Amino acid sequence: MEGPVAIVTLDRTERMNAISGALLDDLHDALQRANDDPACRVIVLTGAGRAFCAGDDLKEFGEQSATDASIRSHIERIQRITRDLMFGAKPVVGAVHGFAVGGGFEWMLNCDIVVACDDLVAFFPEMEWGQFVTGGVTHLLPQAIGHQRAMELWLLGERQSAQSLLSMGLVNRVVPREAMLDTALALAARIAGRSHTSIARLRRLVTTELSGTLARSLELESAATVDAFADPDAAERVKAFATRKEKAR
Repeated sequence: MEGPVAIVTLDRTERMNAISGALLDDLHDALQRANDDPACRVIVLTGAGRAFCAGDDLKEFGEQSATDASIRSHIERIQRITRDLMFGAKPVVGAVHGFAVGGGFEWMLNCDIVVACDDLVAFFPEMEWGQFVTGGVTHLLPQAIGHQRAMELWLLGERQSAQSLLSMGLVNRVVPREAMLDTALALAARIAGRSHTSIARLRRLVTTELSGTLARSLELESAATVDAFADPDAAERVKAFATRKEKAR
């Protein structure tokens, strides 16, 4: 905690904060504690090391026997983070640097305000490796940037720079690496100084508007991801993508 601001840090630096079962559980616990803590007014979400979040840890996931039940459980744990971020009691400021890939990009989009480092690269690789997005973004992203631009991000999976994301309205500030966390904390402190009851009402109104459609999107995304894993072509695509990803680390 820094005063009324809780700093929640993804800290799996040896894997560029790639999403594992342990990371999902630790992150959920940290967000739940912050949301339940009356001394906390705002959450800052960031990543340690070279990246915010490199997406799913395909190495760990590939080593497990992928049944429909295990896949659905993994997706539900990822989506639990989306619910923590979007429907939790406290506003969330993202401080995002390095890579925000797949689920990491989704979590960035789940934040209320995003401070991006000027080295940020974000993209959705799911269509390349035969998988599906899971963080409610099939509803959120077209609402934010329009149908065609959202489809371009998914279908082409092109890497987006911080300035590109700023021009699309997906981040609020772009700053140098050394200023990123301080900028996010300064914004969080300003928010913390506002009326917490008014902020709570605002979040309730916004999330009430979202809750039905977003809940349905999460459900459909989960089903689509389970179906994607059942596709024989997907296993080969995931393996090839994971190999390239390992070489790039």
